[in-house]
Amino acid sequence: MAQDSAVELEVGDRTVRITHPDRVYFPARGETKLDLAHYYLSVGEGIVRALRDRPCMLHRYPSGVTGEKVHQKRIPQGAPPWLETVRVHFPRYHRHADELCVTELAAVIWAVQMSTVEFHPWNSRRADTERPDEWRIDLDPGPDCGFDRVRRVAQVAREVLGELGATGWPKTSGGRGLHISVRIEPRWGFTEVRRAALAFAREVERRAPRDVTTTWWRKDRDPALVFVDFNQNTRDHTLAAAYSVRGVPEATVSTPITWDEIDDVEPGDCTIATVPGRFARLSDLQAGIDEAVYSLDTLLEWAGRDGLE
Repeated sequence: MAQDSAVELEVGDRTVRITHPDRVYFPARGETKLDLAHYYLSVGEGIVRALRDRPCMLHRYPSGVTGEKVHQKRIPQGAPPWLETVRVHFPRYHRHADELCVTELAAVIWAVQMSTVEFHPWNSRRADTERPDEWRIDLDPGPDCGFDRVRRVAQVAREVLGELGATGWPKTSGGRGLHISVRIEPRWGFTEVRRAALAFAREVERRAPRDVTTTWWRKDRDPALVFVDFNQNTRDHTLAAAYSVRGVPEATVSTPITWDEIDDVEPGDCTIATVPGRFARLSDLQAGIDEAVYSLDTLLEWAGRDGLE
């Protein structure tokens, strides 16, 4: 295939043109830009569910993941007229951005054509971007922390969620950690959601003090512990979406898993080479997330009890 050739992909009712389809994006196994597009087609239902109606930051790698990384919020001029966006405001900088708002799979494949590898959605939707409908629990291991410790902390988090009556949906981060998503009522602003997330993190830390830290400043943390990163719920902070590929040579994927898999999963085994087969067998493990909605009232009571800001 010539370097300047192009491939047209039929995606629903759209045709999306992929230029430079044979450009190698992931050198560990040699997957190309076209391989990346085919991966997202294979998990289409899952990636669209994870992104639907959310402002989305794109992590672009125009020459592959070993080259320059571009964080892109604004959709460029010349985007197809069918592509949907949502305007978000940044009062501190007196600016706004029209960000990608995925409503169909063709928008994901268009983003791949624009050299996007990673999709990082907000935890709110365009109906009200200032009121999140997702609480995110990020189990972020320190540089000296092994994955067995992450597994233990995940089980403690599961225990606390169960006591709260909240349904958590775990996934690998695509790196060394785990993420847990909880669908919530869109009743609170980012400040209150973050406050509730901090109350949860402190409870997990109380139950597993030898494994967990909630110390905010990295320089003050024990590098062998798991940081329960409550700040991922701050406005304009984003995490890689479920089914998002990560910008690493091995093309790892942030992959939904069951709670029963926590003790056995090896995050490095979840890649664009393996996840399509897994998705074909299991479908989207987060298919029920929108029906499992939790109220933050109890966590906010905990925050008040603990004097958290």
